[in-house]
Amino acid sequence: MGHRTAELRSIAMHRLVAERLNAEVLDRARERIGGWLAEDGPVDRRWALQWEELLNLSTAELKEKLVEDSEGMRDLRQSTPFAGVLREDERRKILEEVR
Repeated sequence: MGHRTAELRSIAMHRLVAERLNAEVLDRARERIGGWLAEDGPVDRRWALQWEELLNLSTAELKEKLVEDSEGMRDLRQSTPFAGVLREDERRKILEEVR
């Protein structure tokens, strides 16, 4: 699998996340980012801060950013605060379909 395939899969997964954005999903993402920003968090602080900034956008703007095919968003999606939003069968389907 090439790097571009991984990027396209990530966009597809985040497209589904964007469809499910609601207060609960956003709250869980904010909590996860809070953990990242804690001392010795598992994600580089600059990525966490960028995600924190994105979560302050309007829902419409955030949905657009989640699927944006830009270098910055490709980098950010590698450390997504939306883990757990998709079911495993949904993830597998995207992995199989996007080649």
